[in-house]
Amino acid sequence: MGDVNRVTARASDLARMQTQPWDLVVIGGGITGAGVAQQAARRGWRVLLIEQRDFAWGTSSRSSKLVHGGLRYLKEGDIKTTLHSVRERERLMREAPELVEPQSFLFADCTGRKPGRWLFQLGLMVYERMAGKLSHFYAKLNAAQALAPGLAPPLMRGAMVYVDAKTDDARLVWRVLMEAQRDGAVLLNYAQAQSLQRNAKGDTELIVRDAISGQAYPVRARAIVNATGVWADRLRLAVGGKPMLRPLRGSHLVLPFWRLPIAQSISLMHPRDGRPVFFYPWEGATLIGTTDLDHKGDLDVEASITQAEVDYLLEAVNDQFPSAALTPADVSACYAGVRPVVAQATGEASKAARDHAVLDESGLVTVAGGKLTTFRLMAQDALALAAPHAGKPFARDDAALFTPTSALNPHWSAAVRHRLAARYGYLAQTLTNAADDADLQTIPGTDTLWLELAIAAQHEAVQHLDDLLLRRTRLGILLPRGGLDHLARIRQRCEPHLQWGDAGWRSETARYQTLIAAHYQLPSAKPEEPTP
Repeated sequence: MGDVNRVTARASDLARMQTQPWDLVVIGGGITGAGVAQQAARRGWRVLLIEQRDFAWGTSSRSSKLVHGGLRYLKEGDIKTTLHSVRERERLMREAPELVEPQSFLFADCTGRKPGRWLFQLGLMVYERMAGKLSHFYAKLNAAQALAPGLAPPLMRGAMVYVDAKTDDARLVWRVLMEAQRDGAVLLNYAQAQSLQRNAKGDTELIVRDAISGQAYPVRARAIVNATGVWADRLRLAVGGKPMLRPLRGSHLVLPFWRLPIAQSISLMHPRDGRPVFFYPWEGATLIGTTDLDHKGDLDVEASITQAEVDYLLEAVNDQFPSAALTPADVSACYAGVRPVVAQATGEASKAARDHAVLDESGLVTVAGGKLTTFRLMAQDALALAAPHAGKPFARDDAALFTPTSALNPHWSAAVRHRLAARYGYLAQTLTNAADDADLQTIPGTDTLWLELAIAAQHEAVQHLDDLLLRRTRLGILLPRGGLDHLARIRQRCEPHLQWGDAGWRSETARYQTLIAAHYQLPSAKPEEPTP
């Protein structure tokens, strides 16, 4: 994360990748892989993490952005997942309070709709006791509508109000990767594991292809953790494993905040099929999600929302806020991710278990399933199996995930300091100490600071324009047309660090435009799928 030229830094890491023997190679750069790398590096292991696309490219940048305790899992009787989730949520809120923030949720109580008031409140009491604090309450009709003006589902008589948490999922991944790198891990995006085999000494030999140059590198590791999410079965099949994942697509809509200005997260059971849906304020916009569909598409192609999903989500919002009368024309962006859910032979997609599985198959340790909130527990489960292969001792612990955030300029506004602390943690002061007033202005229509673009370009392994605008910042889903209207100023701030030149920017812009049109805007003539 230092000031070394980004190209030189990558070349150095690639050279080191093939010359140094590694205690552990982590394959996969989402939240699960980041957690494994962080937990191993903190224990002094020599750790390499490789990601075939960009860090957080898959599910970990396309989630519902919630660090929640799993109230819905309590309803399904999954006490263990709920308990683990609640406790990990509380940990993240303590250790990274600017990045993982409390969010008030409101669930309308309507005559004849399930769950009823008393059953829901009983669930909330159990849920909150797991966290060691009680904060929910029942708001009568007038009070509920004061909390959420315009909320008027049929036969509403009040609302349950409780607290969960939200985050920027891609930035959470990056914060965990920062901690791994601080403790010595080497991190490479656009580096694909093409083959692996065990040698006579019990080590694993990998061939890793650098997608930027096309060059292949031999890599030796004592232990391998497969944390590739929905792609995990591919590596497992190479060592004789059987498929165990059920890919489920979750899609979301993004609206300009002015079109649906809410302070609460509105949670509901969809009037059509009783599935949980929610919408809430996020990053200066309003986020609506999510669906749950078996994903039949090619996993190497980015998932996209269907028209049926768009209609389904808008129907949920209009049920709660009939005066809003939202239509597809109000949607500024959309995105879809595929969750790696451990397979069940049958069952409704929305009720599939979100617990994780950890397997050791011929020396390949796979961790799959689970959820954003519980990544630390998943990482420790994986390392418990990997430790004998790595020849390292391992004991579970509750040590802090994050180094305390550095102090920031007291003359800056509280909002600016809060945002920079959230994104950069212990490096916040180092990365921002030269910022001027123009750097600290927000990009119109978002909470994003112009400074964030330059920091990402210089320090955060940006290889493509979508790395910058979809994951290091979220401008690609927060702004109409993926933020392309601001491209001239974006280039002005980032070119000194990216050094793409005119031809490079033309190529990256064309690539990005195609990507946004195909996967982050409303569907046009895509084949229909069954209703979510």
